[in-house]
Amino acid sequence: MERAVGTTVRGLRAPIINKGDNLEDIVVETVINASEAEGFTIDDQDIISLTESIVARAQGNYATVDHIAADVQEKFGDDTVGIIFPILSRNRFSTCLRGIAKGVKKIVLMLSYPADEVGNHLVSIDELDEKDVNPWTDVLTESEFREYFGFKTHPFTGVDYIDYYKGIVEAEGAACEVIFSNNAKTILDYTKSVLACDIHTRLRTKRMLTKHGAEKVYGLDDLLSEPIDGSGYNTAYGLLGSNKATEDEVKLFPNECQPLVEGIQAKIKEITGKTIEVMVYGDGAFKDPAGKIWELADPVVSPAYTAGLEGTPNEIKLKYLADNNFSHLHGDELNQAISEFIENKNDNLVGAMEAQGTTPRKLTDLIGSLSDLTSGSGDKGTPFVYIQGYFDNYTK
Repeated sequence: MERAVGTTVRGLRAPIINKGDNLEDIVVETVINASEAEGFTIDDQDIISLTESIVARAQGNYATVDHIAADVQEKFGDDTVGIIFPILSRNRFSTCLRGIAKGVKKIVLMLSYPADEVGNHLVSIDELDEKDVNPWTDVLTESEFREYFGFKTHPFTGVDYIDYYKGIVEAEGAACEVIFSNNAKTILDYTKSVLACDIHTRLRTKRMLTKHGAEKVYGLDDLLSEPIDGSGYNTAYGLLGSNKATEDEVKLFPNECQPLVEGIQAKIKEITGKTIEVMVYGDGAFKDPAGKIWELADPVVSPAYTAGLEGTPNEIKLKYLADNNFSHLHGDELNQAISEFIENKNDNLVGAMEAQGTTPRKLTDLIGSLSDLTSGSGDKGTPFVYIQGYFDNYTK
């Protein structure tokens, strides 16, 4: 009998992970126990993905506002610091901002508008049109922004992020001036010492600032890129990908977790004889069409994965074959013709008409999005996601 199910995704329940836990053993034990309890077999090319949060928790990869302040003070001294392009997030940036403010005397906070880089809006595009404000050329002061648009709260959080961020800075004893611009060079009219807080455009931002006269340029990825007084750290991403743990502490993106995914793969192989793929995932790379928010506030979807997850899909569009190549066939003849076409497809379908409309995204981005949507960000209690049949096609 032909198999009736393709890709299957299971969220696996796991214990609460704490600092120092042997996550490798916990993951392997959870997968083995789940397969026995739920009656599924472990096969080659299955995928186990684990959320970055529990990896960082097991690593104890945390830092306090004092650690952040010490790093900022070391890098900027008594300079007025331009903080540019931060995302609007209580979870992602507020505690980081506290630490930054604690390490300086004055901040010029430059916010992009109408939205931050992941889609959190300060004001709607329609309102910009109504007021004849051009966000690509117009630099606004805080008073000018208020005059144009008044006091705006985020539709999901109910927070006025202008007041919220300014209040955080001033509560730490630093002065704060707020401006609005989408041009990184604008900040150089206020200070030559800049901390670029954008995520995916940070390299361009830092390059532009350096080219046009900035004297000190750092990014969030340069803060906590090494331990400060015994703190957690991330060699590749610094504070990027960090989350608020408490009012005084952040959990950093997991650090150097390639040995973990390879260790889990090896142990599963030893126990079952099967080679599964393993990855750590953070935010999925998808956009909410209603809220206009792009989910990816982490620097990457997956900071570590096994070799079998490298690359992009190489797939044929079934409906294209049915509507074009084999439109004259029906029933078993059509099924057979499509199956033979897939079995004999080229290893590289880039540019092929039969592949148009497929998704040429990285496998880890696709699987990470699938995993993130499965585990959610709340109380499901399934930080491990087990995926089967992902690499199957119509012929399997």
